[in-house]
Amino acid sequence: MLQLFNTLTGKREPFEPIEPKTVRMYVCGVTVYDYCHIGHARSALVFDVLRRYLEYSGYAVTFVKNFTDVDDKIIKRANEQGVSCESITSKFIDAYYEDMGKLGIGRATEEPKATAHMTEIVNLTEALISKGLAYAVGGDVYFQVEKYPAYGRLSKRKLEDLQAGARVDIDERKRHPMDFALWKSSKPGEPSWPSPWGSGRPGWHIECSAMSIRLLGETFDIHGGGMDLIFPHHENEIAQSCGATGKEFARYWVHNGFVQVNQEKMSKSLGNFFTIREIFEKSEWTEAVTGEILRYFLLSTHYHGPLDFSDQGLKESKQALDGFYDLFYRLGESDLRTAADVSLGPMIERTISAFQQAMDNDLNTPVAVSELQKLRGDLNKLVQQGLSTDARRRARQAFRSLGAVLGLFQTDRWEFGSRIAECDKQISDQEVELKIAERAAAKKQKDFTRADAIRKELNALGITIEDKPDGTSRWKR
Repeated sequence: MLQLFNTLTGKREPFEPIEPKTVRMYVCGVTVYDYCHIGHARSALVFDVLRRYLEYSGYAVTFVKNFTDVDDKIIKRANEQGVSCESITSKFIDAYYEDMGKLGIGRATEEPKATAHMTEIVNLTEALISKGLAYAVGGDVYFQVEKYPAYGRLSKRKLEDLQAGARVDIDERKRHPMDFALWKSSKPGEPSWPSPWGSGRPGWHIECSAMSIRLLGETFDIHGGGMDLIFPHHENEIAQSCGATGKEFARYWVHNGFVQVNQEKMSKSLGNFFTIREIFEKSEWTEAVTGEILRYFLLSTHYHGPLDFSDQGLKESKQALDGFYDLFYRLGESDLRTAADVSLGPMIERTISAFQQAMDNDLNTPVAVSELQKLRGDLNKLVQQGLSTDARRRARQAFRSLGAVLGLFQTDRWEFGSRIAECDKQISDQEVELKIAERAAAKKQKDFTRADAIRKELNALGITIEDKPDGTSRWKR
């Protein structure tokens, strides 16, 4: 049975949806004013895998992930460029789909925009005012945190401690320093919408509450996002949603950990802030970063802990994937011997069981991947002994089925008999040996540019070179 770490209770709990075999899940999406970075990629991947595993486990999943398309940062960027906010958000929504598409991250069931849900936002704000939980002042509306006694239960913070640590608030109209905006009166040059309190735009927190309640109901199963959203965003969502409906908002709160770069916090000020497209474009990361390489790397660490992003990690992920695809190619070769077939069935059953056990344990993808690695090692031995055509088909299907849960092993390299076979035809063993010798000579002359060019040339033809400690090289297709 699937267990998830619930931030709300602070412990791992069995997952029991409100309706049997039906899951309703909301995940906070991106604010679309810039290109997505590696932190966005990790969060998107975590919940893509959670959705995939729920569906693999037989659940019907309604997955909602929003776009924040009205925000101070969007307005600032639009004013800087002298364009409309809509042109900024449209550009970066398209970029989001392009980047996530490279990672194999599918679209959510619903992907609402805040600007398309102003009616729901205004109605929810009015409900909070009518219940005495919010107040209007000068065209703005604030949620009154002191009126919600459970405030702080998600982040495990006490209101008095928050007040003591709060900076002097320049808006003295607020009744408490931690009161947060539900509606903001419009300023010159800003987009605005009509409301009972005058023209304005919503606060950030109310947007997600309004959209999730509209699309998933007043109480749903899972609410997710990065750990940076626990406070104040998700804390405020709980206060305003539960305050308005009188019901629990979401039953399970799932949060992914932060991303570090070479063991330092990722930030623009440190110069280690990388967008997804930069990772694909920068050749120094590794010779060719693909979506599967980055995906494999992100899955190598448990989602709840910090992730250290590094060049070495990407290289190791590429090597691991090369090992899998090398096996897949050999599984496509014809071999009618069946001596080892009897071992295959129990081997696959053990892997499936161990894989599911790892995923049930709070989506432990590193262990799940290690189980696939064990199967790869065992199958390499069986292939040497000889497997029948049917056994090879079953082995490939096992990898494809379990790999699909993680979004791995889905590229065209599965077509072992076509693309890789074409590579084999393009260069003979003798020609490879001549290239290897030429590369060795270039390295001896310290012409490393030429040596690297030869390696890349052979790699493009499906030839992998492995340099040995004694200075010699070996190769394989």
